[in-house]
Amino acid sequence: MTALPDWFTELSASLRQWGRWGDDDRLGTLNLIDEAAVRRGAAEVRDGRRLPLAMRFDQQSPQVGSIPGRINPLRTMVAINTPYSAFGTDGFCVSDDIVTMGLQASTHWDALAHASYGGVLWNGVPASTVTAEAGSRELGIHRVRSLTSRGVLLDVARARGVDRLAPGTGVTADDLDAAADLAAVTVEPGDVLLVRTGQAQLYRERNRTAYATGDQPGLTVSCPTWFRRHDVAAVATDTLAFEVYPCEDSDVLFPVHLLDLVDLGLLQGQNFDLEDLAADCAADGRYAFLLEASPIPFTGGAGAPVSPVAVK
Repeated sequence: MTALPDWFTELSASLRQWGRWGDDDRLGTLNLIDEAAVRRGAAEVRDGRRLPLAMRFDQQSPQVGSIPGRINPLRTMVAINTPYSAFGTDGFCVSDDIVTMGLQASTHWDALAHASYGGVLWNGVPASTVTAEAGSRELGIHRVRSLTSRGVLLDVARARGVDRLAPGTGVTADDLDAAADLAAVTVEPGDVLLVRTGQAQLYRERNRTAYATGDQPGLTVSCPTWFRRHDVAAVATDTLAFEVYPCEDSDVLFPVHLLDLVDLGLLQGQNFDLEDLAADCAADGRYAFLLEASPIPFTGGAGAPVSPVAVK
């Protein structure tokens, strides 16, 4: 394995939060979502307007085969108006179905078990604890029993004065500051950030290949320091890669994943559709809201689907 460059090891050492919530911690920055953070989110609700942020869950989900194993949801009926024998054909009937899918096929959260380097996961948990039989008992998505807090939309595309960032555009810490200024919001500990690049427009236009492959706009390695400084609880974007691609240094594949998940203990979300929310926030000038984005707690999962809703 090629040694990581000095800039990365120095940055990771400066960001590493292992032990901050105890040596046995398995939640990372979600510990920052306390009762005060939830109350702060609830206080943002004025008229009860609900804005769903999930992409669709079917064969037209974002995956186009570029990531092996991340198959789109395949739903199959296993019962169609089938009578229960005890009641006869005129009695109680049911329709049931099953789904086969990649847990990160559509809108999802990455678990802290999703990425490792140097043989370790968040808080020093050995990467070897992830197994074929059990997945990750230590850092699987089942550890996240709820994810509800104040959400803040950082509309980087709008702050830059464009509808959509160009492919390969890096979102910097300065961009996050500019988007927070546009929103007139002070990011507080326990907030969940939704970072908009406009990339989801391609998916909405049914151009899944352009959305999911090739160069992508996304977060740069300057962002994890910003997340740490503001003590954010989780971050989601409207892209498949989460971070800028191609990566900033060819010697480190997906460095933001490594810094966020392994060093910060920060949950990441991808494939959030932020277009309706962005239009709504621009219309009323309110970029903070109550966010309910709890993942399905698949035991041992390296990630899980989510149907997030912003409530204003």
